[in-house]
Amino acid sequence: MFTKRYLDNGIPVVMNQLKNFRSVVMGIWVKVGSRSETPDKNGLSHFLEHMFFKGTKKRSAIDIAIEIESLGGEINAFTSRENTVFYVKVLDDYIDRGIELLSDIFLHSTLSEEEIEKEKGVIKEEIKLVEDTPDDYIHDLFSKTVWGDTGLGQSVLGRRETIKTFTRQDLVSHVRKYYGTADTVVSCAGNFESDHILGLLNRYLGDLRRGSEPELTPPVSFKSEVAVYPRDLSEAHICLGVESLPYASKERYVIAILNTILGSGMSSRLFQEIRERRGYAYLIYSFISSYVDKGCWAVYASTGEKKAKIVTELIIKEMKGIYSTISETELRRAKDQLKGNLVLELESTSSRMQSIARQEICHGRYFSQEEIIKEIEAVTIEAARNLAYRLINEGKMSLTVLGRVGTEDFKDLF
Repeated sequence: MFTKRYLDNGIPVVMNQLKNFRSVVMGIWVKVGSRSETPDKNGLSHFLEHMFFKGTKKRSAIDIAIEIESLGGEINAFTSRENTVFYVKVLDDYIDRGIELLSDIFLHSTLSEEEIEKEKGVIKEEIKLVEDTPDDYIHDLFSKTVWGDTGLGQSVLGRRETIKTFTRQDLVSHVRKYYGTADTVVSCAGNFESDHILGLLNRYLGDLRRGSEPELTPPVSFKSEVAVYPRDLSEAHICLGVESLPYASKERYVIAILNTILGSGMSSRLFQEIRERRGYAYLIYSFISSYVDKGCWAVYASTGEKKAKIVTELIIKEMKGIYSTISETELRRAKDQLKGNLVLELESTSSRMQSIARQEICHGRYFSQEEIIKEIEAVTIEAARNLAYRLINEGKMSLTVLGRVGTEDFKDLF
């Protein structure tokens, strides 16, 4: 059962009660991420996420770790381009202790200067890890190609040169500016009583007043570019895509079906053509990145350097031809695949917590499983063809390649 309530200070609380579960997951979502950072402070949201686990006024970092693990639970956080999220997952017997612990971290972290300096080294190692993982790193490079050096194009982790400049005052100012009632959504899924949860949250978060709505960087135009990053790797890593739709677009189910047909799963066109029929790649898939006002629909592939150009050409061919070749059989299969994925995903309390939070942030309302399935079923082949043509055949493409390749190899592809 879904319910939406408000704390006494106006913070919305979205709740999905699941009586047959034994776990409870609660997340505190703050509507700020790397997109809202100035270039000289890139990485600050993610850095602050780390610092919240380094000790509070009454708990040390080791106290936090011991306490949550003694409950058999998990407490963690993640940062994206538009949100920072702190969450706790515990057995329903321990929900009171879990919420108190999460609230303590969220409101009372000391942000000690000694820990800040140590964490700079940790974040730098995390950046190195991503840069040494090309199938991750290519996505940051692709975002930079598509959206530029600021806003959506910035890395969530930040850059070495920005990380080393961060001060305690930077973190305190970020909290004061963004971590307030105007920015926050609380989401909870699992076995609990709504009134009990509201009582706990009013006790622990009720005094939160500060904060203002984060300013999004102005929308930028999708850049049609070819960006090649030479590196001595055993494979070439490719991201190629087109501008797509914002998260709340009325056509979001249409693009989900198109993405399923193109490159989501083993039955998709790209997997069958490039991996199964030709043996040119082990890993290939398409994906959708959606934001408040923008979106991107893209394909990732890794292949040998000698096959990089032909794989790119095959991806472009599949993308440009999809509007005219979609069949009713493919449409039906994609709908069933999406519905199955939805049902299986929502068997997880963590997935439900994230789903209802994103719905609140992006739509301001809840969409039931039945509503979503109805919308998926309502997509017609004409709608899929029209959207595919508009995004791909009338739109602009952008390409990023990482590996032992040269720019000349990818000229005049689109």
